[in-house]
Amino acid sequence: MSTQTNGMKPAKEINLNQGGSLVEVKALTKSYKSKAVLNNISLALEPGHIVGLLGPNGSGKTTLIKILTGAIKDYQGNVSINGAPVGPGTKAVVSYLPDTAYFSPWMRPTDMISLFKDFYADFDDKKCLDMLHRLGLSEKQRIKSMSKGMIEKFQLCLVMSRNALFYVLDEPIGGVDPAARDFILDTILTNYNENSTILMSTHLISDVERIFDTVIFLREGEIVLQGNIDNIREEEGKSIDQLFREVFKC
Repeated sequence: MSTQTNGMKPAKEINLNQGGSLVEVKALTKSYKSKAVLNNISLALEPGHIVGLLGPNGSGKTTLIKILTGAIKDYQGNVSINGAPVGPGTKAVVSYLPDTAYFSPWMRPTDMISLFKDFYADFDDKKCLDMLHRLGLSEKQRIKSMSKGMIEKFQLCLVMSRNALFYVLDEPIGGVDPAARDFILDTILTNYNENSTILMSTHLISDVERIFDTVIFLREGEIVLQGNIDNIREEEGKSIDQLFREVFKC
């Protein structure tokens, strides 16, 4: 994301779809040339869940995330959020944290907070500033002087300060030091709407699995495991991190 809006209008609020799943993916296939990156996958995500999207590099996680957030539009199958096909309208209920920074170096947090406030009707600037301060950040510090971890914390503040229905977090703690991870996970837990769903992609499974309700294992574009995390632990007799290492061992 940049300060250029390219003529896009601020997203409008969308009411919660009554009944059914919040996110529905049916027979989704996405190919690059002749290779299927996602191969006929289907899933449904219910409100009130934190879902771990797990898999090795090249498994299709990023492609699925980009489809759900509307960044990729050419695919086969049906994808809907809150009862509507993914498109410009669903951006009003989706809050997306990418795995790369999207700020201009000259900007300060106050600049991005103003932009988010103008662009998203559900953005709470006071909540963002409070989270920013609790994470030890200054709203007046220039982005170019921030470390990677500081930038990731700030992006998380922006994303979690929206009152969205679907939060998509791509590696939210990848560049954050271990001492700050629990604090950030607690920040995620305490700052999302209970009627919403969080989909989180991460490689740091042992650090994060305590907050998951559900997990999805992707391998070579196919879902190889999906279910309630407590049921999986009980059936397999091991943690999700241990199971991941077993399923995806080289």
